[in-house]
Amino acid sequence: MFQNSRENKTSLSDLGEFGLIDHLTKNFKITHESTIKGIGDDAAVLDFKGKQTVVTTDLLVEGVHFDLAYMPLKHLGYKSVMVNLSDVYAMNATPKQITVSIAVSNRFPLEALEELYAGIQLAAELYKVDVVGGDTTSSASGLLISITALGAASEEDVVYRSGAKPNDLLVVTGDLGAAYMGLQVLEREKEVFKVNPNSQPDLEPYSYLVERQLKPEARKDIPDLFKALELKPTSMIDISDGLSSEIIHLCKSAKTGVNLFEEKIPLDPAVISVCEEFEIDSTTIALSGGEDYELLFTIDQRDYDKIKANPNFTVIGHMAEENEGMHLVTRANQKIPLIARGWNSIGKEEE
Repeated sequence: MFQNSRENKTSLSDLGEFGLIDHLTKNFKITHESTIKGIGDDAAVLDFKGKQTVVTTDLLVEGVHFDLAYMPLKHLGYKSVMVNLSDVYAMNATPKQITVSIAVSNRFPLEALEELYAGIQLAAELYKVDVVGGDTTSSASGLLISITALGAASEEDVVYRSGAKPNDLLVVTGDLGAAYMGLQVLEREKEVFKVNPNSQPDLEPYSYLVERQLKPEARKDIPDLFKALELKPTSMIDISDGLSSEIIHLCKSAKTGVNLFEEKIPLDPAVISVCEEFEIDSTTIALSGGEDYELLFTIDQRDYDKIKANPNFTVIGHMAEENEGMHLVTRANQKIPLIARGWNSIGKEEE
C-alpha cells in the first residue's frame, strides 16, 4: 500500500510541456453542448445560453492537503475533482466543465501522471463534466494540483450562503466525521510502516472511513432531489472545513444566530467506534474534522414536510436572531458558543 515502485519509468522531459498535455488529455471526450471548444486552442469556448455560470477553484498542495505515502495518485486525481464539484452543487448548480493545472517535480515519471489523470478522467466521466483546458509546469519540489470547475443554473435556482432567516431549519446530508477519522487511521498506519516497512496494514475494519478520506463523492444527487421535492433551500454551503466553520459562514453571511443540537448530528457507527479507539470526542470530530463534502443548508419551516421522511437529510438545528448568538446545545441541554476550529487544531487540542 505504501510502496509504488514501477519499472520502465518515462521522464517528463522526453515529452516536453505540449507533448505532455497532449498525452495526458488525449482520451478526454466532450459531452456538453455548452462546450463549443475544449482543449486545443488558446482558450476554451463555452456557451451557457442564458443560464447563470458558477465558477470555483481549489489548489491542492503535496504535504499540506495530501500525503502520497498513503494517497494513491488515481484517488488523488479523483478527489481533486470532487473538491471542486462539491462547491458547484453547493450553489444548487450543475457542473459542466473543469480545467486542470498541475506543477510537478522531476521525481514524478510520466506513468505517475497517467495515474493521476486516470482518476481525473474517471471523475469527469462519472459526474459528466468536460475537461476543457489547464496547464502543466515544473515544481521545485512535490506536486500541486489546481482545478477550476464551471457550472450552470437558472437564475431562480441558484442558492447563496446569505439567504437564511431566523427560524429556518438547519439541515445536513449524509453523515459527518468519517473522512477525518479515516485520515487518523492512515496516519497511524504510516507511522507503523516507518518503524516496520514489512508490515501491511489491515484496513478492512476501517474501509468506510478510509474511503471517505481517499475517495470522497460530491453530492450530485442533491440538486436533482431538490427539484423532485420542489424544494429550494434558503442558503447552502458544502462541508469541507468542518460543520462548525460552515454553520458560522452561513450565520455571518445571513446575519443570523443558530442553535445546533449535538444529539441530532448524524454519525456513522464506524465513526463512533474509531473515535472511542482513538480516545477522541466524536462531536468534536463532526464539528471540526472537515473533508466530508456533504451539503449543509437551511429551509423554511413550511418546507419541513418535504424532507421529514427522507433518509438523505437530517435536521440538526435552527437559525435564530443574530443577537441570540451561535450555540451548540449539548446532550445535557447546555448552550456552548459555537466556534470555528479547523481540523489542524484538533490534534493540537488533544496533545
